[in-house]
Amino acid sequence: MTDSVTNEALQTMRREVISNGYASGTNCYVASARGAIIKDVEGKEYIDFAGGIAVMNIGHSHPKVVAAIKTQAEKFTHTCFMVNPYGSPVRLAKRLCDITPGDFAKKVLFINSGAEAVENAVKIARYYTKRPAIIVFENGYHGRTLLTMTMTSRVKPYKLGFGPFAPEVYRMPFGDVVGPEKLEDFFIKHVNPEAVAAVVAEPVQGEGGFIAPPDGYFQKLVEICRKHGILFVSDEIQTGMGRTGKMFAIEHWGVEPDLIIVAKSLAAGMPLSAVVGRREIMDSIHPGGLGGTYGANPLACEAALAVLDIFEDENMLEKSVALGNKLQARFKSWQQKYNIIGEVRGLGAMLGLELIKGSDRSPAPEEAKALSATCFENGLSILVCGSYGNVIRVLAPFVITDEQLNKGLDIMEKGIKKISS
Repeated sequence: MTDSVTNEALQTMRREVISNGYASGTNCYVASARGAIIKDVEGKEYIDFAGGIAVMNIGHSHPKVVAAIKTQAEKFTHTCFMVNPYGSPVRLAKRLCDITPGDFAKKVLFINSGAEAVENAVKIARYYTKRPAIIVFENGYHGRTLLTMTMTSRVKPYKLGFGPFAPEVYRMPFGDVVGPEKLEDFFIKHVNPEAVAAVVAEPVQGEGGFIAPPDGYFQKLVEICRKHGILFVSDEIQTGMGRTGKMFAIEHWGVEPDLIIVAKSLAAGMPLSAVVGRREIMDSIHPGGLGGTYGANPLACEAALAVLDIFEDENMLEKSVALGNKLQARFKSWQQKYNIIGEVRGLGAMLGLELIKGSDRSPAPEEAKALSATCFENGLSILVCGSYGNVIRVLAPFVITDEQLNKGLDIMEKGIKKISS
C-alpha cells in the first residue's frame, strides 16, 4: 500500500472529478510498473498483456529510457521546436528516415498523438495531391478527433452522438483479395479516383479485431494507387516498432508507403508521434503549414532515441519474433481444445483470439468481457477489441520472461475453461 491510498478511495474521488466519458477498464490504480509487471496502489501485481495498448513494446520503465528522460529534464523540458529548436528531433528524424521502408529520400514531422499524426498525414496528402478525398477501410481505427473519428469504422463508443462528421471520407471492405476491377468498381460507385488524395490503412487492423490481409493484398492495393496518382499511407501506430516481428508491419508485404505514421511504442510511453514520408511530399507544404506547440518535445524525443538504441542493443525484433512464436503455439493448441475459440488472428507478437458461440459461430462479446474480468481478478491484464467486442488481444512487452508469459497464459486458459463450461 502506498501512503494509505486505496483503489476504492481513488475511485470515489474520480467519480467526483473525472468525466464519465473518460472511462477505464478496471478500478485498480497503478503505483509502479517494471518490464511486464504492473503493481497497484495496494501492492497487488498484474502481468501486463495489454502494454498500455501497444505502447510498452520494450517494457515499462526501461532503465535507458528513464535515464534519457531524467538527463533531458535537468537541461530543459520545453522551448517549442518552432521557436528555439534543439538537436534531439533532428537526430531522431535521421534515424526514422533510415529505418522506415522505402529506398528514397524522406523527411519527418513530429507531433504528439497517433490521431494527430493521422490528421497531419491527411493534410499533407491533400496539400500535395490537391485532392480532397480519403479512402479508409471497414473495421479500421484511426483515432478520436473529428477527422480520425470519421475515418474510424466502429460507431459505439467512438462515434456515437458525436456527428456530424468530416466530409470526403470513403470506406471500403478490408482484406478481400483486391483485384484492379474491385477498386475500379469502388471508384465507379463511390468516388472518382481523380479526387482521391490517399488510401489510409493499418497493415494489421488493431481495434477492429487484429485482422491481417492475405498475401499479395497490399501489393495489389498500392499498384492501383500508383495507377491513379493516389498516395498510400500506412498507419503503423499500433503495428509499428516491432510489434509484428518487423520494425514496421508493412514490410511483411514488401510495400513502400508514401507516408508512414508512427506513434505508441515510439517513445515508450512519452507522448510522441511522427509522419515520415517521401521528401518531395513532405517538402510540398509551405513553411508554418505544419506544427504544434508540444510537437517534438525534448523529453519524448530523447526517450525515442533511447528506444531505438534498445532495439539495436537488446535484439528487440528477435524477442518479438520469439514471443509471437510462443503465443501462436499456445493459441493454436487452445483452438483445438476449446470450441469457444474461433480464429487466431494477427501477425507476429500482435495476436488475438476470436471468441465465438453456438452452431452459427456468432460473436461472443459477453464471454470476452467475462474472460477479461476473470483474468484481471487473477493478476493478468488483457484487452478486448473487435467490431463485435469478441476478440482478446495480446500486446505483451517483448521483455516478458518465460515464467511471466507462461503464468499469464495459464491464467488465460483457466479463464477460457471457465467461460466454456
